[in-house]
Amino acid sequence: MLVTDTAEKIKTMEIRGAGRIARAAVAALGAHSAAFPSRDIAEYRKEMSRVAALLIATRPTAVSLPNAVHLVMRSLSTELLSVASAQEIFSRACQSFISASEHAVHRIGEVGARHIRDGDVVLTHCNSEAALECLLQAHRNGVSFSVFATEVRPGNQGLLTIRVLNDAGIPTSYIVDSAVRYFMKEVDRVIVGADAVSVNGAVVNKIGTSQIALAANEARTRFLVAAETYKFAPRTILGEFIEIEEREGSEVLPESIAKTLPFITVRNPVFDVTPPEYVDLIVTEEGAIPPQMAYIIIRDYLGWEIGDFHGQAGKIP
Repeated sequence: MLVTDTAEKIKTMEIRGAGRIARAAVAALGAHSAAFPSRDIAEYRKEMSRVAALLIATRPTAVSLPNAVHLVMRSLSTELLSVASAQEIFSRACQSFISASEHAVHRIGEVGARHIRDGDVVLTHCNSEAALECLLQAHRNGVSFSVFATEVRPGNQGLLTIRVLNDAGIPTSYIVDSAVRYFMKEVDRVIVGADAVSVNGAVVNKIGTSQIALAANEARTRFLVAAETYKFAPRTILGEFIEIEEREGSEVLPESIAKTLPFITVRNPVFDVTPPEYVDLIVTEEGAIPPQMAYIIIRDYLGWEIGDFHGQAGKIP
């Protein structure tokens, strides 16, 4: 079953990156809808709600996932007379989201590339599709620059990043996470991605991002975040916190060693929160904005007003 396979791949991080996660989930929902055998509309709605909830539960911090699912599931909220018509409407919604998501990354790259100048040294962290597109587009534009890419413990996502940069012919230095402050004096700007952006402009991203932002702030280095609009978190309007996911300690310390250390507990948070005062710009497909304008994105591009949340606890990302 495609939905359960996709959910497992998202949960185990075989599918990673907020944009890729969102598109994979929507594609799985679209395929599940198309294959639904019953002609009963109530049964169809119930089944689609079930699999949507299954996908959302896989990664609690990746706001792009519930936002994406919510956006396409909204197409089923109108009065529908038959399963066939619902399937057609839902298929169009899924195709529209995937296309818009892919275009968003390209557009972010165009906007972000304008902030990279000849001779710049850029530092990036983790394996953000949007942040990488800013670098790749600047390179396509003929800008000459170099990159520091972090290792990204414990998942080593930096290996994916340096492969992309190497294949593009962009000079890159690969460094351990703890070397960021040492090299920050050589860096002109930092560009990272985001898994979520709260209403006040705080950015949830791969663990270690907030430390990089702190070092950049100390060094007066500009700190840019590349994020699609569907990564903004509507429920933070109500003061709700974005859940920070913790993963198994075995990712950090092998079980064979851990069992010999009975008094040791491994903490393995996947993300951290960078305060908005450390962020200079958030680059979206709608343009580059200061973090203080995050609410405008939630209101105007995700379509949420404060009143929309009344009585919706647990239903909106």
